[in-house]
Amino acid sequence: MSKILKEINKRRTFGIVSHPDAGKTTLTEKLLLFGGAIQVAGAVKSNKIKRHATSDFMEIERQRGISVATSVMAFKYRGLKINILDTPGHKDFAEDTFRTLTAVDSVIVVIDVAKGVEEQTERLVEVCRMRKTPIIVFVNKLDREGKDGFDLMDEVEEKLQLNVRPLSWPIGMGQRFKGVYNLYERKLVLFRPHGKQEEEEEVIEFTDLSDPELDRYVGESAAEELREEVRIVEEVYPAFDREAYVNAELSPVFFGSAVNNFGVKEMLDCFVEIAPTPLPRPTEERMVRPEEDQFAGFVFKIHANMDPKHRDRIAFLRVCSGIFQRNTNYLHVRQGRKMKFSNPTSFMASKKTVVDEAYPGDVVGLYDSGNFKIGDSVTEGEELHFKGIPSFSPEQFRYVNNADPLKSKQLNKGLDQLMDEGVAQLFTRDSDGRKIIGTVGALQFDVIQYRLENEYGASCSYEPVNLHKACWVSCDDDAALKEFLQRRKRDIAHDTHGQLVFLAESAWALKMAQDNHPKIQFHFTSEF
Repeated sequence: MSKILKEINKRRTFGIVSHPDAGKTTLTEKLLLFGGAIQVAGAVKSNKIKRHATSDFMEIERQRGISVATSVMAFKYRGLKINILDTPGHKDFAEDTFRTLTAVDSVIVVIDVAKGVEEQTERLVEVCRMRKTPIIVFVNKLDREGKDGFDLMDEVEEKLQLNVRPLSWPIGMGQRFKGVYNLYERKLVLFRPHGKQEEEEEVIEFTDLSDPELDRYVGESAAEELREEVRIVEEVYPAFDREAYVNAELSPVFFGSAVNNFGVKEMLDCFVEIAPTPLPRPTEERMVRPEEDQFAGFVFKIHANMDPKHRDRIAFLRVCSGIFQRNTNYLHVRQGRKMKFSNPTSFMASKKTVVDEAYPGDVVGLYDSGNFKIGDSVTEGEELHFKGIPSFSPEQFRYVNNADPLKSKQLNKGLDQLMDEGVAQLFTRDSDGRKIIGTVGALQFDVIQYRLENEYGASCSYEPVNLHKACWVSCDDDAALKEFLQRRKRDIAHDTHGQLVFLAESAWALKMAQDNHPKIQFHFTSEF
């Protein structure tokens, strides 16, 4: 077997998605704990403890206790290399999450047992479904009272439109929570509250649930309940089939409690066995397969100021084929020029190490002085354009004003870099040159203001602007386009890439523009 195939078979690259507060960051931490990547888990929300979750490394995330930027972390487990992309759960950062999902091969969806399926989870799973990304479901917080297991499965099937197959099943929950029965490995895992991570879980091999020994471990009534429920699971749900899971037709479900570090290892052990190795990626030109000799990859995220002391930006590149090597000349397809990278890095949240080579499935950070934009391809020379990395049309808008005239250079630089990161979009209105920031969610405005001040030393103020939607416009008929631009002069702006944008003040104004100018196409993602 060639070296590259060997390395590809060792890789598992996945994202963790959920609604805020379902315990996603906690789960990420526990996975890192098993991989020996960190020694102690941080408490995400407690202020008394100064340790913070490893993956939340931006100051504003620590203050608010939510993840606002996708973190990339790698660790070794059972001879494999696992790459986790932790994504923000908060809906105001959905765009970052959608883009991150283009860089993973499978996904773990975390659901809170008490709240069930929440709306943000629905939106993210829809994106995974469109892309046919394999999904594992982890039902979290079983040490609290929550919904009945079967009701929850129905809800997942109905709201997320997934075919599920439980691979573990809870024994009671909340106060009565005794543990889970691992259907995949036929093992009973007993829950000891408060033994968070000091000791190993108690695991008992149990191939036959009718064994009266079961009563001794979990009590008579819980044992009866478990036997009955497992019988129903075996009858009602399809048998687990890896092929169906990899083709995104079946989703295995696990139960546990991430904060108590319970049920996480069972899921991880099953995950490393069944999850797909790096998959082929579509480009406009052709399908790119991981085992090809030639290197190709794309940038799915840009993060400014990983280190505030040095004004550095890092472009996150997903390796799709071939072997990426340090100090080698590669083609930056959009700019059409060769570049080489002397210190590409791999990540453990904010800790970085320089890598000499990376394989398909890996994510490398490239130091960037402003050359990269989201969606850029880097190859050994072939002109490839990777597909499916969207910018969404924003729904919230503000004028942005410079609050300190002496700092206009810093403000412009800061805005440029933050827009390249894809945090928000900047439109410049043609008629008066005013700058308008558009975002998917309101929280982004705070993040931008905070980061401009803390990372660039610039201050900005916002002013409301009455807009309903910004959409990109295109037209094949020059005369029609000219007439449209003439008549709609005050509603026309350009984005940072110089593309034409129509700013609609209301849904009605947008509809009127579409009716009156039938030859103009209005686009709601910039990927047209």
